[in-house]
Amino acid sequence: MNAPLRANDTAASGALIEVRGLTVDFLGGRKPVRAVGGVDVTIRAGEALALLGESGSGKSVTLRALMRLLPESRTRIGGHLRVDGHDVLGLKRRALSAYRGGTVAMIFQDPGLALDPVYRIGDQIAEAVMRHEGASRAAARARALELFERVHIPSPARRLEAYPHELSGGMRQRAMIALALACRPKVLLADEPTTALDATVQIQILLLLRELQRDLGLAVIFVTHDVGVAVQVADRVAVMYGGHLVEVGASGDVIGRPAHPYTQGLLASRITPDSPKGVRLATIPGSPPDLAEPPPGCPFEPRCPLAVPACREGLPARADIAPGHAARCIRLGETRPVL
Repeated sequence: MNAPLRANDTAASGALIEVRGLTVDFLGGRKPVRAVGGVDVTIRAGEALALLGESGSGKSVTLRALMRLLPESRTRIGGHLRVDGHDVLGLKRRALSAYRGGTVAMIFQDPGLALDPVYRIGDQIAEAVMRHEGASRAAARARALELFERVHIPSPARRLEAYPHELSGGMRQRAMIALALACRPKVLLADEPTTALDATVQIQILLLLRELQRDLGLAVIFVTHDVGVAVQVADRVAVMYGGHLVEVGASGDVIGRPAHPYTQGLLASRITPDSPKGVRLATIPGSPPDLAEPPPGCPFEPRCPLAVPACREGLPARADIAPGHAARCIRLGETRPVL
């Protein structure tokens, strides 16, 4: 039997997040588009997982499926999703509202998606606390001030009275993190929250997220296409391509000893402190697959330098490389960096 490639191979018992066979199809076109093709993820409290891959690999869609944020009229979600005991796909409207924010919260790439431009930031955070926890306005405002202090916003009392446009990009991102933490969630989903920030602010936000994850015992799923970011924030890395997990393992194993040709290609295409000057960066030839017309077999086969006819015969079976480190490739013993 073709065993699933899971983001954590620990037993499901005690898992905070348990996803089995997650599929996401977008409807409405000439045929359904399968954006996620059977993802399995198990994460315990206090663990941080990075979903790594280029645009279009299914990372953000996976996060939105966990939050039930995908439009129901144009999306079909299949599989088993359980978070902190909740059957996510079976939640009714009122329970779903309590689940969002109370159990799982999300940090978006653009703070404009979470912060209303016509309300003061402090009022927005206080409203979330009052709605989910039934707190008084005074208690909710005190909670908002505590959160601003927690995320290291300078002059927090004054910033609570600011509108989103009055803050810098880095401060808006910190305010959005505070909003995500307002109702004490157990799971934090971060969808490339540092992409729009400059390098210095990006590092500050990454360090803050890691600090909060450890201090609060949060389970975190962090979506990124940046290998450096994955190393900074994650205990484990899951590499996605064409809607599938192709390699998973501890951060040090996946980054230090990549096994799948796609993972090797990602690592070969980045600049490191040891990169020689004047040498052209390696690239992965070709383009990501058209999910409306996916290739047969391994989704990376059309771009893979090691592809053989057998790669088109079906999705490769899981292969264990070391304890907790696995990949899907029929030629694991022969892989080399994509040049």
